[in-house]
Amino acid sequence: MSRIAATFERLQAGERKALIPYFTAGDPDPAVTVAIMHALARAGADVIELGVPFSDPMADGPVIQRASERALGKGMNLARVLGQVGDFRARDARTPVVVMSYANPIEAMGWERFAGEAAANGVDGVLVVDYPPEEAHESAALLEQRGIDAIFLVAPTTTDARMRELAAAARGYIYYVSLTGVTGATHFDLAPVEEKLKRLRKLTRLPIGVGFGIRDGASAKAVARIADAVVIGSALVQLLAEGDAAGAPERAAQFVAGVRQAMDAR
Repeated sequence: MSRIAATFERLQAGERKALIPYFTAGDPDPAVTVAIMHALARAGADVIELGVPFSDPMADGPVIQRASERALGKGMNLARVLGQVGDFRARDARTPVVVMSYANPIEAMGWERFAGEAAANGVDGVLVVDYPPEEAHESAALLEQRGIDAIFLVAPTTTDARMRELAAAARGYIYYVSLTGVTGATHFDLAPVEEKLKRLRKLTRLPIGVGFGIRDGASAKAVARIADAVVIGSALVQLLAEGDAAGAPERAAQFVAGVRQAMDAR
C-alpha cells in the first residue's frame, strides 16, 4: 500500500480529515526547505505538497508567483527539489510528499529521468497543474510503474463526463479546485463546492481534497466537514515570506498546528 493510501486509511479509521499544506521549494531559502517539511510533519501535516518553482505559474496568484521568483533567483530547479525530498525522506519514512509542478520543468528534464529520480528520492505523488488527462497517459503510466500516484485537478467548470475521465486516471487522491481563478483568492462559497463533491463522489472512491481560498483554521474546518482533505497554500507561503528565513520552519509549524487544531475540534 502506498504512503498516500495508508495515510488516508489511517485518518478514516480515526474519523479525521487530512491536512495538506503547500509551499514552494526553495522559498524563503533553499537551505530551510527540508527543515520546513519536517516542521510541517511534526505540526500535523498529513501530506506535504511541495511546489516546483516555475517562471510562468499561470494558475497561481501573486503570493506564489513571487515565491517562485525568489526560489528561482536562489538557484532552485526541479533536480534540486527532488533532492530535497530525498533529504527529507532520510529522516521521515512516513509522511507522503506530493511534487506539484507545471509541465515545462518536467518536460525539460524528460519524463523517464523525472519518474526515476522521483521514485529514488521517495516522492509519493505528482500533480502537473497544466497537464490534461488526454496528454497524461504515458506520464501516468511511467509514474504508476514506479509506485507514484498521478494526481489530477477537478475544477468548478469540469463537466460530469470529464470528471469521469479524470476519476479513472487519478491515483492517490483528487484535488478539487474550489473556485475559478488563481491561488490566493479570498472569496469562498462552500455551497457549490459541496454540490460538486456529491457529483464527484459518485464517480470515484478516491479521497477528495479541496484547495484554493482556504486561509485559516475556520475555513479549513468548514471544508473538512465535506471533504476528505484540506489543501492550504497561499496563506502559508505568505507567512514563510515574512521574517527571516531561519525562523520559517517555526512559523510554518505554528500556523499548521493551529489549522490542525481547528480541524480536529468537535
